Amino acid sequence: MIDKIVSSAAAALADVRDGATVMIGGFGTAGQPNELIDALIETGARELVIVNNNAGNGDTGLAKLLLLKRVRKIICSFPRQADSHHFDALYRAGEIELELVPQGNLAERIRAAGAGIGGFFTPTGYGTALAEGKETREINGRMFVLESPIHADFALIKAEKGDRWGNLTYRMTARNFGPVMAMAAMTTVATVHEVVELGSLDPESVVTPGLFVQRVVQIDRVATSAGGFKRAA
Repeated sequence: MIDKIVSSAAAALADVRDGATVMIGGFGTAGQPNELIDALIETGARELVIVNNNAGNGDTGLAKLLLLKRVRKIICSFPRQADSHHFDALYRAGEIELELVPQGNLAERIRAAGAGIGGFFTPTGYGTALAEGKETREINGRMFVLESPIHADFALIKAEKGDRWGNLTYRMTARNFGPVMAMAAMTTVATVHEVVELGSLDPESVVTPGLFVQRVVQIDRVATSAGGFKRAA
């Protein structure tokens, strides 16, 4: 019987090793798998290569992983913002490597990995420092840059519902990078707020088929009340 449900985030990430490439879903904090990031921190893995839309917010989650100096390199499209002080400090000190990728290119490079595409040409970045050292080509009178796919050892994503086969649905914009990251990693770990029975999900509504998911962790929903405190929902 296929059953991909794992008892805890810690158990789901127990085999992450030093030097692993880890994709982390989320657009800022939307769709960010916070419990999986905390579990990744607890593994003690170091020299990680992180693929994410940004470089952490505040002092928790990905920012905490950076603060603990567990990350050797980050591949992202939006590394600097008002509360990215941990990344800023590390980068200025030369203690972290940054590969800056335009957001559309980032999404397509991840998608290309999952689709088995060896590379693609894009006009984005041509004539800038981001194209240095890369092959360029003129196509129909316009210049393009060759970009390579981004593969990962692990993808950590947040979904809304899932079944024991790993079929997933998402909640609105929390979907963002989750589906393409799931396809691009050797091992995809997804959190869900609800585990449903097989057949409960309309096949037409399944965004990520279980084929691309290896582990599912159920996480209780936390809601914020009108008074500002959090409660399990």
